[in-house]
Amino acid sequence: MSIRDDARALQHDLVRLRRAIHAEPEIGLDLPRTQDKILAALDGLPLEVRLGRKLSSVTAVLRGARPGPAVLLRGDMDALPLTERTGVDFASTVDGAMHACGHDLHTAMLAGAAHLLAGRRDDLAGDVVFMFQPGEEGCDGAAAMIAEGVLDAAGRRPHAAYALHVFTTGLRPGVVTARPGPIMASADGLDVRIVGAGGHGSMPHLARDPIPVACEIVTALQTLATRRADIFDPVVLTTGQFHAGTRRNIIPDTASFDVTFRAFSAATRQRIRAAAVELITSIAAGHGLTAEVDVVEGYPVTVNDAGETDFVAATVAEVLGEHRFALLPTPFAYAEDFSRILAEMPGTFVILGASPPGSDPDTVPNNHSAHVDFDDGLLADGATLYAELAARRLAAPS
Repeated sequence: MSIRDDARALQHDLVRLRRAIHAEPEIGLDLPRTQDKILAALDGLPLEVRLGRKLSSVTAVLRGARPGPAVLLRGDMDALPLTERTGVDFASTVDGAMHACGHDLHTAMLAGAAHLLAGRRDDLAGDVVFMFQPGEEGCDGAAAMIAEGVLDAAGRRPHAAYALHVFTTGLRPGVVTARPGPIMASADGLDVRIVGAGGHGSMPHLARDPIPVACEIVTALQTLATRRADIFDPVVLTTGQFHAGTRRNIIPDTASFDVTFRAFSAATRQRIRAAAVELITSIAAGHGLTAEVDVVEGYPVTVNDAGETDFVAATVAEVLGEHRFALLPTPFAYAEDFSRILAEMPGTFVILGASPPGSDPDTVPNNHSAHVDFDDGLLADGATLYAELAARRLAAPS
């Protein structure tokens, strides 16, 4: 039987695992219940399992029967701080936590791939590292796992790395997409505090009002994005919070706002970040106020290797069908900490369309929505793709 046939035989078990994880979502780096479910799903397989020290990660190494290189497969497993509104019968039982980004599917798919490859251990020339990662949603779990040695778990650096992510919008169900080069943006933050001098609203000339200065800066940052960045190497700057004042007739001492900025190249990321800090401080100084700016370092640009992306496309076409792969024309402005893995080795971040059956992928609730739902009928295909990428890469390491 083929890997895909074996995956279809696992479908019921994968659905059960996915829904068990979905019903008990956990947020951040500490996911003990999720970790327990993964360990139970892997129990009995010929794996070398290592648990994280500072986070609830699971690293499992499958040793092939013959020597060869190593391949890494990543599945993230943390949830989001949302209260679920889907109404499905396996909905979250934890108030304020929900698997709204599909990480429960990734985890089940990766566990399925471990079963599929373990059953073919005698055919493998090399090792497979299964990276079950907490904390993708803003906690930089990939960096934490790298610090704890995931890249050396097989005794040598992997030859290539792959991650799979489900999306509901913009892709037909079951279609796999990727692109060479940038596929996800970097994401950094600016926490800004404009310091002036408060006073009575009727006498602004006796105060130093921080609110109009902060508003001017917010607008100027949008001009920075369109006039200081190449339109073919763009940036996205969004002010997500703005706080100032207590009453309409009181000029406050300070105004604060938070910005997220995203770029698609390392050079533009650094240049625009420096330009934004300079712009903020200069405008404040021009009005006789001061600006306190904290730069919050986020994830780097996620960059797919061109050769590995061609390999993914060929694998999808041969295993799932030529109609199942579509080249992604432009990157997404989301960010991903799998970027840290791809900065260390060639690989590809792969996206799978997984909107529910009968839904319109152009209008269905998006990832991170409290109403989002995914098609767990694609779990076997996801497990197949993980396993085939690893097996074929080990068979053709060059």
